[in-house]
Amino acid sequence: MKELKKEEIYDNMSSFGWDLEKLEKEGKLIFLEYSPEKVKKMLLEGGGLIENIINRSNVKRLVIDSITSFALLYKDELAKKEAALSLFELIRAWNCTALLTEETSDFGKTDKGGLEFEVDSIIILYHKREEGMRKRAIEILKMRGTTHIGKTLLLDITNKGIIIDPNKTVIFKNNDC
Repeated sequence: MKELKKEEIYDNMSSFGWDLEKLEKEGKLIFLEYSPEKVKKMLLEGGGLIENIINRSNVKRLVIDSITSFALLYKDELAKKEAALSLFELIRAWNCTALLTEETSDFGKTDKGGLEFEVDSIIILYHKREEGMRKRAIEILKMRGTTHIGKTLLLDITNKGIIIDPNKTVIFKNNDC
């Protein structure tokens, strides 16, 4: 699993017309490169530097990409679950809305040691091969406090943002990634 560096992410996003460097200079984005080990240390410290930045900058949204690397630090499932619960508790205390990504090839499998019960929403993004072509799709598996569509919908990423057409349902015939 390759962890992308800040420059790579900024470069990738510029191909969509998104200028993350400009947003950072305007104080609208703070990008921290934290290894999974640093995240683990931050949990042990009860927030540490990240908490200081969140409080000082009045951060309301937080993205952790990816929780998969962090989870690999813990050998047994109980330790992994306890660490994730500690992380969720910190995020709640910071009063942030958090987006955590997870890499998986287990499409449709939702058993994550019970952690799916701790989060408010689960959104699955697909990039599946169907008849020799790749299709991007989105499925809202769970969304607390609101109604949501129970379909897998076609998704397109453009320089104008993410486009989802609620009338374009996707049905995958196979499980090829």
